[in-house]
Amino acid sequence: MPPLSWRQHTLIQALLSRGPLKEADFLSIFLQVTGKSGSQQQLLNDYLRKINAELAYVQLELRACRNQYNGEVYYGVINNVSDDQSKLGTKYTVPQIAFYKGIIEAIIQDEEARGCISNNNALYIRLEAQVTGEGGSLSQADSAQVPPAIRNFSMSQKEKTLEQLVKDQWLCSLEDGKIGIGVRSFLDLRSWFRTNEVPACEICNEAAVKAEPCQSEDCRVRLHLYCLEKKFSRHKAERVCPGCGTQWRGYTAKEEPVQEVDNVLNAPPPSQNSGSNTRKRKKPQREQPDSNNAGLGFSQTSNISRRMTRSSARQR
Repeated sequence: MPPLSWRQHTLIQALLSRGPLKEADFLSIFLQVTGKSGSQQQLLNDYLRKINAELAYVQLELRACRNQYNGEVYYGVINNVSDDQSKLGTKYTVPQIAFYKGIIEAIIQDEEARGCISNNNALYIRLEAQVTGEGGSLSQADSAQVPPAIRNFSMSQKEKTLEQLVKDQWLCSLEDGKIGIGVRSFLDLRSWFRTNEVPACEICNEAAVKAEPCQSEDCRVRLHLYCLEKKFSRHKAERVCPGCGTQWRGYTAKEEPVQEVDNVLNAPPPSQNSGSNTRKRKKPQREQPDSNNAGLGFSQTSNISRRMTRSSARQR
């Protein structure tokens, strides 16, 4: 296969140096480096396939995801590997990563799928549980297993870490003092959400972290707000739950349907499924850092407290 051109290198470098980019910004860079104008979807698809074919050799991947709080599409480079060397590639300390993981777990455990927790509740996350795996009070033996760095992680350190995680887009700050999941985490944790059985949206099959649950107590169906608009406005069908048929709670659908994330970025890299453009949503992923920032993704097992994502540290 011919090596990547300078144009394709520029697209990769833009994502590595600037972090996840909004779709409009990424497409703007793409049109500038190609010298094209207007819709160039087929050319973009060809670029992305070739880029991912090359990135697969170093176990990286260019991906797209949606920010579940506003429906905007983002592009980013992720790391598909989780190993013991990951701790060498992140600027965050062990207690900071345990703090981050505790916040993510608290958010996804919300049965109402509000996709957030209060700032105050985030600050009172128990880091010890990330080490011992125990949710209740710790025994003396369990306490001995907790590293001093975690036991001594102060409230002021949590506040500074929370600010940094929001700045680096691993978390996001919402209205009314709420903390949500950042776009980097939506990119990085896709397979982890599935491994930990976070209910998926019935329409797009992505984890429904921020979504509308069915009003029926016996139904676990969740729909993203942007998927609701796509389903009910495009098909003009009766607004009922696709799982149990319960009348869906009232909402006003917009006239313009939401566009789907391009299937090229949801398909496996060519090294895993050569020549296939079929959409496949269930794929492990990890994220590549921007300058001075390494990945914070979870491992692919339920015991997420003992591993950290390997990411290569890069400078802008």
